[in-house]
Amino acid sequence: MLGIHLQGSLLVLLTASIPLAFIWANAASILLFLKQDPEIAAEAGKYARFMLPSIFGFAIQECHIRFLQAQNNVVPMMIISGFTTLLHILVCWILVFKSGLGNKGAALANAFSYWTNALLLVLYVRTSPSCKKTWTGYSMEAFYGIRKFLKLSIPSAIMLSLEIWSFEMMVLLSGLLPNPKLETPVLAISLNTSSTIFMIPLGLSAAVSKDEQVVKYVGQMLLLIAASHLIDGIQSVLT
Repeated sequence: MLGIHLQGSLLVLLTASIPLAFIWANAASILLFLKQDPEIAAEAGKYARFMLPSIFGFAIQECHIRFLQAQNNVVPMMIISGFTTLLHILVCWILVFKSGLGNKGAALANAFSYWTNALLLVLYVRTSPSCKKTWTGYSMEAFYGIRKFLKLSIPSAIMLSLEIWSFEMMVLLSGLLPNPKLETPVLAISLNTSSTIFMIPLGLSAAVSKDEQVVKYVGQMLLLIAASHLIDGIQSVLT
C-alpha cells in the first residue's frame, strides 16, 4: 500500500502545483497590489517566473522522500542530496556568474537542483531491490486513497503554511518601510541565516534511526552542536 499512497500523493501535489505556478507567474502584479516597491516587485517577479519549474520538481522530490523515510531507508537520500548539493554549487556558479543571468540564474539553478534530486530519487525507487516490495507499479487504486490523504494533508499544509507565512509576512511588511531597498534585504538575509541553522535539526529529524548505537552517537554530537551554537551566539554579540 505504500506505493499506492505515493502515487496518490503525487497526484494531489502535482495538481496543487498548477495554481501555485499561476500565482508565481503573476508574483510581480501581486506584490505591486500589496504596495511593495516597484523595482523590488519587478525583480521578485522575474525570479519567481524562472523558479516555476521547481514547483513540480519539489512536489515529486518530497513525495519520494516521505516514501523512503517511511521505510527507514535514509542512506540513499543522504547520498543523492549530497551529490545534488555539490552539483548545485557548480550550476549556481555557471548560471549566476558565468552566464550573466544574475538572480534569474540563481532561480534556474534552484529549479535544476530540485529536478535533479527528484529524478535521482525516482530512479532509485524504480530500480532498487529495497523498494520492490513497496513499489509494485502504477495502479488505479491510487485514486481511491486520495480522500484519506487530503484529510491528513490539508490540516498539515495549513499548519505549515501559517508557520512559514509568519516569517514571510515580515519580509512583506519590511517593504512598506521608508527605505525598502535596505530593510527588505537585511531582513531576508537574517531569515535565510536562521533557515540555514534550522536545517541542522531538520536534517537530524529526517535521518532518525532505531539503531541504538546511532542514537547514542547522535546524542553525543548534539551536545557539541549545542555548545557551538552557544559560543557562536556569544561571538555574534561581541562582534
